[in-house]
Amino acid sequence: MKHCGTQRLETERLILRRFVSEDADAMYKNWASDSEVTKFLTWPTHSSADVSKYVTDDWVNSYSNEKYYQWAIVLKENGDVPIGSISAVDMKEDISMVQIGYCIGRNWWNKGITSEAMQEVMKFFFEEIGVNRVEARHDPKNPNSGKVMEKCGMKYEGTMRSADKNNQGICDAVYYALLKSEWEK
Repeated sequence: MKHCGTQRLETERLILRRFVSEDADAMYKNWASDSEVTKFLTWPTHSSADVSKYVTDDWVNSYSNEKYYQWAIVLKENGDVPIGSISAVDMKEDISMVQIGYCIGRNWWNKGITSEAMQEVMKFFFEEIGVNRVEARHDPKNPNSGKVMEKCGMKYEGTMRSADKNNQGICDAVYYALLKSEWEK
């Protein structure tokens, strides 16, 4: 894999960019403080904008690592205000695999935004970084997350029972993946 760190990506409707410290308030307001958004995530709902500030500052400091990939999802029509995030949550260099995680504010659900962001990030990892496998997982009680994966062409690989933990407790993990050879077709 040829790492180059989080690069600015653009689609028809979106800008995927690095977070800046000033994004903390938007992060808190648009998604991190909403328990419906974080219901099936592995990190807790933010109790204050200070928590979001701590997180965004940590992300900003991590951008010096060329193996760190964390994007703010910005809808072009909203100016430069982030409405969600998408990132590499796990990476296995020995098999050239990256696992993607994402979340977006409730106001932007069911508009194809997350799928659009995921498609662009997958393209980046396959074409620029040279990964062989992109995977993602979700709680089966959150089928809309799986629909994003399916819409992006990922293939269902199986459900691991009681193999994950999120804000609902121990849960099953539904895995999807796409290989570079499938992407190129």
